[in-house]
Amino acid sequence: MIEKRKALVESIKRRGIKDERVLQALLKVPRHLFVPEDLVHNAYVDAPLPIGMGQTISQPYIVALMTEALEIDENSRVLEIGTGSGYQAAILAEIAKEVYTVERIPQLLERAQKILKSLGYNNIHFKLGDGTEGWEEFAPYDAIIVTAGAPDIPEPLVKQLKEGGRLVIPVGDELTQRLLRIRKVKVNGKEKLKIEDLGGCVFVKLKGKYGWKG
Repeated sequence: MIEKRKALVESIKRRGIKDERVLQALLKVPRHLFVPEDLVHNAYVDAPLPIGMGQTISQPYIVALMTEALEIDENSRVLEIGTGSGYQAAILAEIAKEVYTVERIPQLLERAQKILKSLGYNNIHFKLGDGTEGWEEFAPYDAIIVTAGAPDIPEPLVKQLKEGGRLVIPVGDELTQRLLRIRKVKVNGKEKLKIEDLGGCVFVKLKGKYGWKG
């Protein structure tokens, strides 16, 4: 498995991911533990995989791209919306000081929590709830990552971001989205959002009060 993981990381590196902390995290985290047993043989293929409940574990390249775009370090506090398999949370926890992750599907949260605890991650905090509302208790965050496609940028997430903080989120319709990096900046004393388009992507729907309904 380690050789397959190394080959995957090399291919991701060739695609332009430069942040050494991200590459090292991808090398360290055993992705095969986060995928269903019958798909373990595909764990180090650079593709998304189904994890049940209509959800997926993201393509490793997209995980790397989103993590790099967050610009986090060992002092960062990160909010993740959509725990899913738990794989993205593990990558974040390898780099950041604290990771706060919210999931709306109990079975997925329970499974991810069990895997992450077994791997010894003590800097990941879990919440069952509507991720589109964020996790106000521990705000503000240095960075926020959303691992599902939203119709618009959820206002609570912008509010829970520190000044200078980065929000990485797929925004678009139900079939395709654009991956956006949003920086919260001040211009002439007024709060502004600087938005960068990082390219096209496809995610499952972000459901909740400030996302897709139903």
